[in-house]
Amino acid sequence: MANSLRYNGPKNAPLTLALAHGAGAPMDHPFMETMAKGIAAAGFRVARFEFPYMAKRREDGKKRPPDREPVLRATFEDIAGRLGCERLVIGGKSMGGRIASMMADELGVRGLVCLGYPFHAPGRPEKVRADHLNAIKTPSLIVQGDRDPFGTEQEIAGYALGRKVKIVTLPDGEHSFKPRKKSGHTEEENLDAAITAVIAFLKRRVPK
Repeated sequence: MANSLRYNGPKNAPLTLALAHGAGAPMDHPFMETMAKGIAAAGFRVARFEFPYMAKRREDGKKRPPDREPVLRATFEDIAGRLGCERLVIGGKSMGGRIASMMADELGVRGLVCLGYPFHAPGRPEKVRADHLNAIKTPSLIVQGDRDPFGTEQEIAGYALGRKVKIVTLPDGEHSFKPRKKSGHTEEENLDAAITAVIAFLKRRVPK
């Protein structure tokens, strides 16, 4: 399965974070650019990639729905095989993070990072997609806006998440962490806080 990787950060970094995009935006979306460059600035390597449907869109400009789950899983398996799992953390934005969370234990990576986890579809809080997070064995970080329509801070507090899962919430943030102007917080502040949380998590995952 051919897939081009876009790197930020040094080749000799102590860890690499394989970062997947969300359902509707490519790997070079401004959110992904900001996160990758911010994390790489701390000395870690970030490897971005695209699922097949998004790679095809890059070729012909036609929007497509995400690939079926087996294809998304196989893409992560391919990327992990190419990068090596010994010093690898996997994760992604929204859907990308969800697929990573389903693969983390199977691949035996050092950690999982989810940026805006889609706990449920907007307006469908009764259908929670997080059962596997109750038993996950991989150290995991979920960075979530506290008013994310895919899972608010209040909703997440009621979920049975495993002991390996750490939640960091961003004030008044929506799915891409952007707050409302009236909140007194800024998008830049929340993005910086997200980057800081991921860097701190990665530092704890470096092999000793």
